[in-house]
Amino acid sequence: MLSAAKGVFIVAQTPFDETGAIDGNSIDSLCEFYFRHGADGLTVLGVSGEAGKLTSGEAVAVAARFIGNAGTRPVVVGVSSPSLAQLGELTTKVMDHGAAGVMIAPPAGLKTDEDLLAYFDAVYTRIGDVPTVLQDFPQASDVWMSVPAMLRLIDTFPQLQLIKEEDLPSLGKIGRLRESTGRRVPILTGNNAMYLPLELARGADGPMAGFSYPEMLSGVYRRHTAGDLDGAERLFARYLPLLRYEAMGSFGIAARKEVMRRRGAIRHATVRTPGPRLTPTDLAEIDRLVAQVDRSVADLT
Repeated sequence: MLSAAKGVFIVAQTPFDETGAIDGNSIDSLCEFYFRHGADGLTVLGVSGEAGKLTSGEAVAVAARFIGNAGTRPVVVGVSSPSLAQLGELTTKVMDHGAAGVMIAPPAGLKTDEDLLAYFDAVYTRIGDVPTVLQDFPQASDVWMSVPAMLRLIDTFPQLQLIKEEDLPSLGKIGRLRESTGRRVPILTGNNAMYLPLELARGADGPMAGFSYPEMLSGVYRRHTAGDLDGAERLFARYLPLLRYEAMGSFGIAARKEVMRRRGAIRHATVRTPGPRLTPTDLAEIDRLVAQVDRSVADLT
């Protein structure tokens, strides 16, 4: 049940081969990589998963392959779309394959709380009682949801079982959501986990983020929940230069894929067109950052 979710939900990359085709074998190895490094669940077909570059058939096939690799671990599938018909179709298909739920960000153009309520009423009229992650990411969706509006959605729609909070600044919003006396839902945080220790301290239940070193995400989470706040901060700081580098939008996705290729998680670092291609200068920067991370972590242990 997503309503009891906690821990580390890795936002998965979508692997492509050198021609830009879906690389199913790399999905298999990527899942093994994520779970070996502490993932409690996965989120697929998100922005950093290049969902917008997939055909509808590819989206279903990619989600199904991740779900098949996850076993009993939950997989959340991003289904956000300006088309309610497409959202509904993809939701039905991935739930039939065994997804734990879907993630939905409201589409651009919603201006008022009433617009927001009417939109989700239409969503659930179409998809029914599907467990849902409410993605609060206004920098991408262009929909700004206040805390009262989000609480009203939670009270109105029991299908909303989890919040992915990545509005900025996130800390105060997490705190205000946690102060609510209404139905408690888990909060997982995005924004490339750039503020993870602080967000955990404000009441977040874990990260829903991607990083080429997922063991950092799981390590920080587990230290924090064990009460070792200083240890969590120290571990986080060792990875921060590379984490920050991977936070640079679509370029950061390309950099992350390159690091994971080097680590054996995927066979190719291909970003599907349109997308960035790393230059020799970029690769040299990645060389230095990875070496720095490896030295820093070795010193910590």
